[in-house]
Amino acid sequence: MNIHATILFGHGSRDPVWRKPIDSIAESMRQLSPESCVRCAFLELTLPDLASVTDELVNMDVTHITIVPMFLGVGRHAREDLPLLVNHLQQTYPAVTFVLRPSVGEDPRVIEMLAKLSLSEL
Repeated sequence: MNIHATILFGHGSRDPVWRKPIDSIAESMRQLSPESCVRCAFLELTLPDLASVTDELVNMDVTHITIVPMFLGVGRHAREDLPLLVNHLQQTYPAVTFVLRPSVGEDPRVIEMLAKLSLSEL
């Protein structure tokens, strides 16, 4: 039986309010698809981290994890650090399928939506 989960992955910040948009996206996902298993994880300065969330999901018998980097820019963290973390997770949990999606800032739909928002007058 395949049990799927999505992890929204962000950088993290010392400011606890920083994570609110990512938490809001996770909540919207749950409202759109109540059966979805969605978690947030962060690289640094904010908990939980990717390893902790993955461990929680594996203990819930999740067998397929999609990781969505919530980065607009595609810097070193998205290009180098995150793939290394996912590779380590794959080695730690060989029975789990991990899919690392491109950063949201690379999606033409996100770019178009941000352009439209930037052009609109409130």
